[in-house]
Amino acid sequence: MSTTQISVPDIGADSAEVIEILITEGEQISEEQSIVVLESDKASMEVPAPASGEVLKIHVKVGDQVAEGELIADIASADAPVKESSAVAETMQVESPTSESDTAVEPAPSQAATTSVIAYQVPDIGSDESEIIELSVAVGDSISEGDTICVAESDKASLEIPAEADGKVISIAIAVGDTVGQGNALIELEVTQSAEPVVSTITASAAREDAAKTEAPAQSAAAPVTLAKTTAPAGASGSVYAGPAVRKLARELGVDLTKVPSTGTRGRIVKDDLHNYVKNALKVGGSADAGSGVPSAPVVNWSKFGDIRTEPMTKIQKFTADNMSRCWLNVPHVTQFDNADVTDVESYRQGLKEEGASKGIKMSPVAFLMKLAAKALRENPKFNSSIHEDGKTIVYRDYCHIGLAVDTPAGLMVPVIRDADTKDIWELAADIIELATKAKEGKLKPNEMQGASFTISSLGAIGGTGFTPIVPSPQVGILGVSKTSIQPVWDGKAFIPRNLMPLALSYDHRAVNGGDAGRFLTYLVEQLSSVDNLQ
Repeated sequence: MSTTQISVPDIGADSAEVIEILITEGEQISEEQSIVVLESDKASMEVPAPASGEVLKIHVKVGDQVAEGELIADIASADAPVKESSAVAETMQVESPTSESDTAVEPAPSQAATTSVIAYQVPDIGSDESEIIELSVAVGDSISEGDTICVAESDKASLEIPAEADGKVISIAIAVGDTVGQGNALIELEVTQSAEPVVSTITASAAREDAAKTEAPAQSAAAPVTLAKTTAPAGASGSVYAGPAVRKLARELGVDLTKVPSTGTRGRIVKDDLHNYVKNALKVGGSADAGSGVPSAPVVNWSKFGDIRTEPMTKIQKFTADNMSRCWLNVPHVTQFDNADVTDVESYRQGLKEEGASKGIKMSPVAFLMKLAAKALRENPKFNSSIHEDGKTIVYRDYCHIGLAVDTPAGLMVPVIRDADTKDIWELAADIIELATKAKEGKLKPNEMQGASFTISSLGAIGGTGFTPIVPSPQVGILGVSKTSIQPVWDGKAFIPRNLMPLALSYDHRAVNGGDAGRFLTYLVEQLSSVDNLQ
């Protein structure tokens, strides 16, 4: 067991502020786990642990100003002592404007003012590649030396890349989401050069290095490389003050950080701010970046994985997607399952084929389900209710209209069978055929899809052993039906083959409790077990 001291690495600045401490004393941490977040004028960085072990002591606190070499923490590790975590300096090092003492004046020959185009590249960002997460300039902008061009983010750091001269942006070669590395083109800047001495900005470390070699003032800086003129889409994004870990979490959750209230130092967004924002959004319902509970989906360029094709969603598909999201967000769902023994009822239905042929009606199991579900709704009126939009009242219906989910080429449609409790199975079967056909042909009228008290969604013809249907609010219940199969059932003496139909009852737990649901489903299962109940 050895003690490893973790010190502040070379951070590319005289000092940085401790803005987050990510560990606690006594905690077991892993190698490369981030321990603190430091921030200088132009970058925020996470310092990783050089080894795994137990945190013995933390030497810094939030708000401290620290410099290279100062102790951050001690850890007890079974590994041999390892080098201090100086690698982060490479992650964060960005050439940026320095203080007066770090600049060298390079005399320029007397000449009239001239205008030239200078192309700037991505500097050494300490990693093979980083993602552009913010673009702070647009084509046509006049910017000053030191203004932020963009914010790049690697696994351990986010950093601002500054302009090295005054000028006008004439082209931008990057966009938000691009992955860049050292030497990639950034922007082209139209610069007006006067006869005044040119001040070349160099890093303090580079100046000291040159001085050690030549004992002469540093007089040169890396000359910008002129590139072919490239125009790329540009768009400036709002300035957000947050570290890389927070930005990564926000992307995963689909949260727009510009909408998150901050509590950190100088308005910095910390993880707790993000967590609290999402919690509050979930309470009110909806999408996280629109004040609701579902974060927006991340943008993915699927074409980079292979050939793709895109098709616009139909109006029905878009409506269904929006409605399902709304229902899922606003309804506390519970689903109860059971199997109904429909052996006798199914035998009876098969025996109706000849009569159905004479009437021109095909008798489907759904007609039986609808007839008996209507009886169950009358027996259990809570399932025939809705919560009023005021949130304080329950509306009970004296009618019984049942929706039937129909799979159509244009998407899911739900025609409504009206007064299902007053019709016999032949009337119900005829209504089902008529409305399902109209749905598949796209001929349903709006009033034929409105006013349902309850919905049945049957996948029996497709297959499956069960699923959890989403309650179509403001209804408070929906019955999911899966494929009937023959299974052995114990009758007290032996196993006998019986035809079992899997049922899944989803309900809104605000209006319906578990007892109500249990009674409803038990009643329906009992009704489906006997032909006599169809009368």
